[in-house]
This record gives sequence, structure tokens and C-alpha cells, in this order.
Amino acid sequence: MKILVTGGAGFIGSTVVDVYLANGHEVVIVDDLSSGKKENIPPQAKFYKVDVTSPKLEEVFKKEKPQIVSHLAAQIDVRRSVEDPAFDVKINILGMINLLNQCVKYKVEKIIFSSTGGALYGEVEGDPADEDMPLVPISGYAIDKRAAEMYLSAYSANYGLKYTVLRYGNVYGPRQDPHGEAGVVAIFCGKILDNAAPFIYGDGEQLRDYVYVRDVAEANVIALTKGDNDVYNIGTAVGSSVNTLFNVLKDATNFKKDAIYKPARLGELQVSILSYEKARRDLGWKPEVDIKEGLKLTFDWFKSKR
Repeated sequence: MKILVTGGAGFIGSTVVDVYLANGHEVVIVDDLSSGKKENIPPQAKFYKVDVTSPKLEEVFKKEKPQIVSHLAAQIDVRRSVEDPAFDVKINILGMINLLNQCVKYKVEKIIFSSTGGALYGEVEGDPADEDMPLVPISGYAIDKRAAEMYLSAYSANYGLKYTVLRYGNVYGPRQDPHGEAGVVAIFCGKILDNAAPFIYGDGEQLRDYVYVRDVAEANVIALTKGDNDVYNIGTAVGSSVNTLFNVLKDATNFKKDAIYKPARLGELQVSILSYEKARRDLGWKPEVDIKEGLKLTFDWFKSKR
């Protein structure tokens, strides 16, 4: 298949590109390099430096005529989305509408959309959140991701465009940007390599569902042919605390310094864990890399880049 990947030079997007290529697909990348990196782009992929909100996006569709679109380009900073919601809307909603219009015009078969789990479900008490949980988006980022999901549903109903929504947990791994949702892993790796004590906000016991980026990429491959017009959590159903992340990395690297604790940040969730039962049942997907292995792989990658 010919697949157009938006945000394909980014942390998650470039890993998705790698796995698509490894599965024998032809890949076209669209990225404005505002947060993506040129060194993440493999030579086998065709690259266009284009913003998803730009009219130039149509030129890419007209020339390449992709069968599938995997949409990962986004404004990903939750705090910025609260401070500047108009900018978030421009990228995450108007960019999506521009993309959807091109998909319809150039007869794309399907769009796979990278959404968010934690930011949509809010505080999770008891069992891990499943896809039927009430949605409580309180940041611009989460509101826009939900709006984008609704636009997908509308375009499917009106134009027959197929879609699959993947709601990620906190994605971490090689190439990770320290500014993303799971950026704490990249920050810890950097601090350990600098022999500097990292900061932990609050008591460090807040729980998140950390899912390894390669597992996320595999879900994007499965979604090429499965999960039409439906929504799936992509997580591990296991919560790991910030303290656990640091202690696992500390033990694995023989790091001697302790973390420095700072006051909790306003509005931070205490518990965000996702059930992947629906993805297991419908897609045959499950996470393969546990937190200890994933953290070691991530740290080794950051170390190799020094």
C-alpha cells in the first residue's frame, strides 16, 4: 500500500514509518519539522516539508494519491493548549479538516488517527479506562482530539471515508521528545547521562500507562486492515508511578543521585490507565514490551546518541 504519514519525522510518527517500511509498504511523509527531525526520516520514504494546515497539502495528495493516511501531526503540548487554545485549534482541528477534505477529494480508502487516552478520560478510579468511559476533556489538546474524532465519524457518515482511532497511553521510547506527554522518560534519561539529579513534581506516586513506541507502531500496522470506523485504546492496563520510572532507570544505570522533589503541578491527574481489551479482541493487538525492558531500550538509545 501507499501510505501518507503526517508527522512522520516526529518521535511516534517516524517509528510508525519504520514499521510500515519494514512491512513492505510505500511511505510518503508530510511534516513541517516544527518538532520533527530530519534525521528521523529514512531514505526509503518520500518527504514533503508541508504544514497540514497549508493549501500546499493538496499538491502532495494530487501527486502521490495515497491509499491510506496515518495522521500523527499535532500540537502535542497540553500546557500550551491551555495557554494558547487558538493555536491548538489551528493545528489539531483545522489541520484535520484540511486533511479530511484531501482524503475525500483524492479518494483515500482509510485514515488512521492518533488520539489520546489519558487526556480524554481524565481521572481513572478502579479498573483501567475502557472506550465506553465518559469523556472529560479539560485541556485544549484533549478537546481538539475529541473534536477530530467526531469529524472522522462525520466524514465517514457523509462521504464513506473509513477510519480507525487509536487512543494512546503515555508513549515513550527512542527518539522521544522531552516535551510530549510521556516526556519524563526522556528527561530522566538526559539527566542521568548528564549526572544531574532530576526533578519530580508532587510525591511522584501519580500513575500513568506508559506504552512503548514500537508497540504503538505495530497497532498502526494492524489498523491498515482492521478496526474500521471504531475507536481503540492502545495502552498496557498497567500503571507505573514517576518514582518507579526513576528507580528502574537508576538501578539499571547504577546512577547514584536522588531525585529532587518539587510542588505538584496544577491540574495534573493522579491516575490514568487504559484497558486494551477491545484492541486485543478486535485487532489481535497487545503490548509486547514491559516497562523495565522499554526503559532499558530507551536509555540505551539516548546513550548511543551522546
